[in-house]
Amino acid sequence: MRRLDLRKTQAARLNTIRDINRQIVLNYVREREPISRAEIARETELQRSTISVIVEALTAEGLVEEVGEGESTGGRRPTLLRLRTKEAIALGIAITPSVTTIATSDLAGRIVEQRDFPTDPDPDNTLRDVVSLVQEFSLKNRGSIEGVGVSLPGLVDPATGTAVYVPFFKWRDIPISRIISNAVGLPVIIDNDANAVALAELWFGRPEVSDARDFILVLVAEGVGTGIIFDGQVYRGQRGAAGEFGHMVIGTQAPVACSCGNFDCWEAFSSEGAAVARYRKLSGEDNASPFGFREIVDWAIAGDESARAALIETAHYLGVGISNLVVGFSPEAVVVGGEIARAWPLVESALKETIEHSIRRGLPSARILPSTLGETPVVRGALSLVLASKFAAAFAA
Repeated sequence: MRRLDLRKTQAARLNTIRDINRQIVLNYVREREPISRAEIARETELQRSTISVIVEALTAEGLVEEVGEGESTGGRRPTLLRLRTKEAIALGIAITPSVTTIATSDLAGRIVEQRDFPTDPDPDNTLRDVVSLVQEFSLKNRGSIEGVGVSLPGLVDPATGTAVYVPFFKWRDIPISRIISNAVGLPVIIDNDANAVALAELWFGRPEVSDARDFILVLVAEGVGTGIIFDGQVYRGQRGAAGEFGHMVIGTQAPVACSCGNFDCWEAFSSEGAAVARYRKLSGEDNASPFGFREIVDWAIAGDESARAALIETAHYLGVGISNLVVGFSPEAVVVGGEIARAWPLVESALKETIEHSIRRGLPSARILPSTLGETPVVRGALSLVLASKFAAAFAA
């Protein structure tokens, strides 16, 4: 699914491009709302009559609605349009090693309702609970849910809807899409969690990111994953295996094991677990103390020196891996997502210093930005798997 670039898109005028024009109009409403038909016509250079026909169709489909009148420029006051967001249309399922979260959202990506439960390592148990909640949400929304998006922390084949390998649970070749779809009667799209979050950044992130045609999303969680956006769309590679950079070797004797079992992977140095292990060592807290990465971020923000030191050292190793991505791909931007984004003022300097030191003189660098998707980026990613299909153009340039 490729995101339209409104700066470069030219409205087509042949008989075969009606659907492209429809997507152009819909995306103008999405990105510029509230907007009038006249303003869309001026921007696209399409005839007003063509715009009116498209808007009528979008209104009939429940995608666009009128929201009052704008300022007059001399004639009749224009009627303004926006996305119709009166009900939930998408359902997202974010399966992580610790928690599975299910949420619904409206067309604009705003979360309507959210529930979660502990993830069971047994796939049958987790999927049973997932199906039960999807059925409950579908019934509550009276048929308005159009599709389900599922994100997973591992190797996923979106084309077949299969979880090829999820290392945290040792899940192999599980037909996730078929199991859920058969049980709830809705289309199901699945993807790797980092790919899904990258898609959410592309469609719903800050303009510095969503306007970029090439960027990399680095998701720091129990593991470390990357989602790659090339030319406005997710690059997945063969069988969805692109972006598994969490397993590139960047050192030896990491503070924790990677999900693959090794102690030399980027993930083993830069994950939330690595930061927790560093904090325990610095503070003298034993392994029985019940806290996690979220608490360390809270303590660091409050001024705890051990927590700050653990985050800064983790940011250094995160920067080592990001510098390799920048040298190898030369993206416009790298976005860092996950709980660590909340501590951005504390880690930004260490992260950027490492990257600047690692990239050789003369090679282009990239903007390093924190995610602005909030505290639920993986959930937003799962929802985006459904929502992006509403706005993406199959033939976008």
